[in-house]
Amino acid sequence: MKEKIKSTTILGLIHKGQAAIGGDGQVTLGNTVVKHNSFKIRKLYNNKVLCGFAGSAADAFTLLNRFEEKLEQYNGNVNRSVVELASDWRTDKFLRRLEAMLAVISEDRTYIVSGNGDVIEPEDHIVAIGSGGMYALAAAKMLVKYSDLSTKEIIKEALNTAADICIYTNDKINVEVID
Repeated sequence: MKEKIKSTTILGLIHKGQAAIGGDGQVTLGNTVVKHNSFKIRKLYNNKVLCGFAGSAADAFTLLNRFEEKLEQYNGNVNRSVVELASDWRTDKFLRRLEAMLAVISEDRTYIVSGNGDVIEPEDHIVAIGSGGMYALAAAKMLVKYSDLSTKEIIKEALNTAADICIYTNDKINVEVID
């Protein structure tokens, strides 16, 4: 039986006019931690778009590169780029086999893109993917609602909450912000 790589928790949001995305650093193979400080978020298109990935690392990098090509092709139009990526991902024989998800943040839009052809744009501008994604999402929703923390602080605290609960998430948090 093939070991499944469980590799991350990604959380992004737009809050108080600031967009940011963060991720933990843990990569797990089966029930063994194989890396503690992986970096799974990227700034794209002249630092105007943030992207985080979860799932198989090789698959995620393939999708990340394809998404970056779409951003260039459509002159930074994030909405068009995620829709075209999802369309390619769903219909291309090679891409269809990739096991990963992307969380995409621009200064005013948030998206989750999956291999099922899903392009989800949450109304509350909070996106979460990966093994501890739902724990981080729940924590972020409460912190947005009941705290005065900055966007970056919310991401760090919510990811630390996920790390306290999810065995596939650690507290080696990286956060990127759109300046």
